[in-house]
Amino acid sequence: MDSYDQVAQLILQMGSYAATEQAHVVRTYKEDGTILTKTDTTINEKISSLLASLFPQANIITEEALRAVNPSAPLTFILDPIDGTDSYSQGLPGWAIALGILDQKRQPIGAMVYAPRWGHNNSTGLFLRQDPYKELLLNDSVLTTNPDRPKIHAYAIASHIIKHCPIQRLDAKIRSFGSNILHMISALSHPYIEGAVSYRCFAWDIAAAHALLSGQGFVVEDEQGAPFTYTDELLVERKSIPGFVFSGTRVAVNSLQKQFSCPDHHH
Repeated sequence: MDSYDQVAQLILQMGSYAATEQAHVVRTYKEDGTILTKTDTTINEKISSLLASLFPQANIITEEALRAVNPSAPLTFILDPIDGTDSYSQGLPGWAIALGILDQKRQPIGAMVYAPRWGHNNSTGLFLRQDPYKELLLNDSVLTTNPDRPKIHAYAIASHIIKHCPIQRLDAKIRSFGSNILHMISALSHPYIEGAVSYRCFAWDIAAAHALLSGQGFVVEDEQGAPFTYTDELLVERKSIPGFVFSGTRVAVNSLQKQFSCPDHHH
């Protein structure tokens, strides 16, 4: 069992733990008003500890803990112990453990995303795994995707976006699941969702899905049409992304960039 096998094994264990704990979860709140559960902190501690022991030279950036960032580290792991904590704390299935992997140049090169209650049937969750520079696996089988799909059936968009950015008539249906990671990976896992809109997220809300999408030839761009990048503001200062991130097929991203405008965000 290599190092990434050990990480994958722990993520699966933590997903099972979180699913079991979900029926008994107690919501608490951070200073900024966002929701935190004991499950978040437990998963954060266990996965971070394993990463630190297996990859001692790597950066480990997580939503729930502050660590120093070494700009010359060979790898940077970006962990969200539970993406979709609000959904999780309400007993809903739209949440995932998400781990993104960047190289020394901060390019996304691998990821693991486990959504125990978001599978293709009632007994199997969704586990996407791409070790650095390896093929993408869905539940241990190679996943074949098509980033060149010409039609647009639906977009995955967080419900809170509507409060900040009035949406006019979009050219497709809208789905909302409670997890930005699940929104973004929908283009990989669902044949009739081609794109996603992320808004004012943090690095840990993006990194894992970004790596999986870019590895398959899908697009992840900012609102100016530039490839999404990981700046010091995101990784060191832990600031939120100032505007939109669009992801999915080229056709879907092009369409979304034309349709979205936000009056309370200024360039």
